Amino acid sequence: MTQPPQQPPHPDEPSNTPPGAPNTPPAPPAGGFGAPQDPPPGGFGQPTPPPADPFGKQPPAAPQQPPAAPQDAPAGGYGTPPPPAPGSYPTPPAPQPNGYGYPQAQQPGYGYPQGPGQHGRPGMPQQAYGYPTQPMQPQYGAPQPGGSGGTGGKKFSTQMQIIVAAAVAVVLIIGAGVIYSATSGDGGKDEASSSGSTGGEGKGGEDSGLAGGSEKVPANTKSKVAFQVPQPVVKDIVQVEGSWLTDKAYVKTGIDGINGYDRDKGTKLWSVPLPGEMCTTSRHVSKDYKTAILFRETKPTKEKKYPACDQVGVIDLAAGKLLWSKSVTSATGGDRPVTFDEVTLSGTTVAAGGTSGGAAFKLADGAELWKPKTGADGCYDRGYAGGEALAVVRKCGTYDSPQLTVQALNPTTGAPLSSYQMPAGVEYAHIVSTKPLVVAADVGDTAGDGSGISDFFSLDAATGKLKVRIPADAEKYAGDCDSTEVEKCQNMAVGNNRLYLPTERHDGTSEYGDTNEVVAFDLDTGKLLGGRADAGDRNILTPLRMDGTSIIAYKEAPYDKGGQVVSIDGETFKQTTLMENPDDEAIRKAEKRFSVGSAELLYSDGQFYMAAPAVHKPSSYSPDEKVYLVVAYGTG
Repeated sequence: MTQPPQQPPHPDEPSNTPPGAPNTPPAPPAGGFGAPQDPPPGGFGQPTPPPADPFGKQPPAAPQQPPAAPQDAPAGGYGTPPPPAPGSYPTPPAPQPNGYGYPQAQQPGYGYPQGPGQHGRPGMPQQAYGYPTQPMQPQYGAPQPGGSGGTGGKKFSTQMQIIVAAAVAVVLIIGAGVIYSATSGDGGKDEASSSGSTGGEGKGGEDSGLAGGSEKVPANTKSKVAFQVPQPVVKDIVQVEGSWLTDKAYVKTGIDGINGYDRDKGTKLWSVPLPGEMCTTSRHVSKDYKTAILFRETKPTKEKKYPACDQVGVIDLAAGKLLWSKSVTSATGGDRPVTFDEVTLSGTTVAAGGTSGGAAFKLADGAELWKPKTGADGCYDRGYAGGEALAVVRKCGTYDSPQLTVQALNPTTGAPLSSYQMPAGVEYAHIVSTKPLVVAADVGDTAGDGSGISDFFSLDAATGKLKVRIPADAEKYAGDCDSTEVEKCQNMAVGNNRLYLPTERHDGTSEYGDTNEVVAFDLDTGKLLGGRADAGDRNILTPLRMDGTSIIAYKEAPYDKGGQVVSIDGETFKQTTLMENPDDEAIRKAEKRFSVGSAELLYSDGQFYMAAPAVHKPSSYSPDEKVYLVVAYGTG
């Protein structure tokens, strides 16, 4: 898991972040489906007292000291592994002569005990992402012991079956009362679809069959590949973060700019070149299809290998134009441009911030609205979160003893509307949603898995008072927030005054195969509500965004099936299938190359898009293998 940096840059000092990892760690190197991965830590099956059953049943006594329940590794990451950077990744094992689809070192899959590992996110200390602690036998192509689903392969011994059965019994007890982690509802009535967007106040369509959402069930839920965009050839890791949807276009960042494609056919509609590489983007989109971006001032050169990320701009996604771009100087004086770390959009305000300063601009023309106040106390705006409202995490104090404050802001003036001081021991805070205002933090570094979440804080944005603090055991819940950035949480959704979270993977009822659930917490009381959405054996559910009162979720399938997109009723948890991707082997392989923990996943009106946030040079193991930047599916 990504861990906090040793020392953040001092305000007014430019960032030296290289282009390969501008602000967010690059997409995890991975060898596609079947690539060795580190398993998530802990998880289900631990002999802890089970929480109350949300269905009101009293659980039977748990067996004494059962073994830890097996965990499945996260899905294989996008593309093929780039060469490890010095000090970043360990040397991979030597390749095996098994051909395409057989990893060099394979980790056991569903149903088999595994060693400790890190939470499935890019960029991790200790054991690096994508490489196991010890080599295992290749399994892709035919079910092996512990394969991700299926019934073939060597079976457990009688003794092992008894042991695992005991662990599963504990899992089933605990599963009834598990907590989940979800991402914010940010879209709102005035926003269009965007990568990472979890909001939406759309009304149910006629004969949609869905509760309170704008999505309708297609006449035929079986999808086909609509188009594919090959990964561009590069000599290093290049950040290409950002994907959005308009009524006519699917828009994706490339290595030289931003490209608009026909939503159905993939035909390129337009291209906007940029003077430098993309740093990061806002996931929010205005109602007239405008969004904010950050990019570098120039392309890398021998003289200036790491150009500063000091350009903020706005793209018109409908017209295919860069409306404006500019840099600003720090509020503390001097003519050095501010180096930005994050950018967001709320209403007609674009707000960009970082450790060296920040500023807010008018969406229409880039006119400067305000800069954050600074003083002798060294306080600065760490980053902003947008959507239906605007909020900031403000950092004061020293590096060894930071003090964070979350403030709701007036977007036009930057004036605080309310303030909440985070507890001591919080080094980084993450805003999951601005309306309602929900914050995630790892208090005292107790999460232990790099997810950045030990607790959620539901705040009253009008008064700044804490409504409720919701503990979220990292061994039970699979929400994830970037270790340092304010608005980079995923695998969760906020809506209906609830926080929707997925559980970590755990044993299902079949002999081979993990599963999980999506549950909900009340944002007023913090209580785990009754009911849950079960992924089903050998499937994993991940919330993507809200659709009115429903949740749009991706259902990751076992190796021999295509994934699904489902709508989950936010009240009853009833699931409705919106899309079923093909089981064809070649299509499955392409789908499973996108790691759910890092890929950009967008669904709208019977169309589903999977994209990578970074590209890298071809693998030396299989240089001619086809790797895609985007794979799009359609039900039409």
